[in-house]
Amino acid sequence: MKPTLYRGALFHTPRNPFHEEKALQAFADGALVIAAGRIAACGSYAEVGKAFPDVDVRDLRGGFLLPGFIDTHVHYPQIRALGCLGLSLLDWLERNTLPEEVRFQEEPYARRMARLFLHALASHGTTTALVFGSHFEAAMRAFFETAATSGLRIASGLVVADRALRPELHSSPDRAYEQGSSLIRAFHSQGRLSYAVTPRFALSTSEAMLEACGALLREHPDLLCTTHWNENAREVSAVNSLFPGDADYLAVYERFGLAGPRTVLAHSVQSQDHELKRLAALGASVAHCPCSNAALGSGIFPMRRHLAAGVPFALGTDVGGGTGFGMLKESLHSYLMQRVSADGFPLQAAHLLYLATRAGAQAMGLESVTGDFSVGKAADFVYLRAPAESPLDEAARAAESEERLLSSVITLADAACVREVYVEGEVVYRNDAG
Repeated sequence: MKPTLYRGALFHTPRNPFHEEKALQAFADGALVIAAGRIAACGSYAEVGKAFPDVDVRDLRGGFLLPGFIDTHVHYPQIRALGCLGLSLLDWLERNTLPEEVRFQEEPYARRMARLFLHALASHGTTTALVFGSHFEAAMRAFFETAATSGLRIASGLVVADRALRPELHSSPDRAYEQGSSLIRAFHSQGRLSYAVTPRFALSTSEAMLEACGALLREHPDLLCTTHWNENAREVSAVNSLFPGDADYLAVYERFGLAGPRTVLAHSVQSQDHELKRLAALGASVAHCPCSNAALGSGIFPMRRHLAAGVPFALGTDVGGGTGFGMLKESLHSYLMQRVSADGFPLQAAHLLYLATRAGAQAMGLESVTGDFSVGKAADFVYLRAPAESPLDEAARAAESEERLLSSVITLADAACVREVYVEGEVVYRNDAG
């Protein structure tokens, strides 16, 4: 196909704004050239248009072009768990979430929910996600099969547990290993799919179950691993009681080889400094889920301590503990939580965009593939446009700088603003309304 130039306000963070000044590249009149599903050029329209005079041009002025959003922690079986307020983590699981997850043993129900879940991701501009799966193998087959047709870039895996949950959600280490092996053979590295070993959390997994997870990672070193960690004070206390021989929560995962460069640990609200120092040395990443941490009363993410220790982190919506699929909303809530924290980090628009895009790619080992508009990367991007005479439309018109314009987009854009979503240059979602 002939290359296409997309013209509009354009923003991306090809560098890490936590470590480098001027990491944000922003163009009020920008241009993005896509050729064969890859980024061929990115910059101001005046310069790029001159360098590519013969390409097809889509004039999207008045709209905004951003890299596709990357959600590093979101639960496939929890759409119907959204909106349950007033409970803390363990009570929320027992009374609200686990009964819904049991329903996923019904394959037709699981397949229907897979379609709804993947549509929700795409319709909010998410192009890549690390997805906490279901406890049931048939539900995971339905999910992977549906994801393969969605066009999205999805990593997920069978969730395993053998205690402390509803009995229907329990497995055995042998069965978890066999089912995980079967799913890996069927779906890992197939198209845009990849597999993530997924123990639910140490509270619900015995030593034998954690060993089975470690065995899968040793046999398949290119897999991801994801689980929950240091989310809630009651959870941490319970894990310490169950594993008295381990120095702390991280030591449990370390002992079974579950914490390494391809590991993403969700939450890290209650983490201790000595854990963060070891986590940085291991090369693991954290999925920061501010909406969920607030909604479940888990606490405020200690961002400064993670930065000081050198622990990389990205954003996760944590549906259904969070409040929805919007990654820009998650960015905004990260900003708000840091603003009210006694030791909060002063986030700017560049940090927020980075956390929703390139940071997630790095956490998932996809930094050479996606996350920004560097030449040669996959053309994963979102076209946003504010409805006429909406607050965002008016704020954008009044913005006196590109940074202020991006701040307005992060603050005010929602799913109604998501007009088109692309993965490798292919449309995976289009909203023609408005």
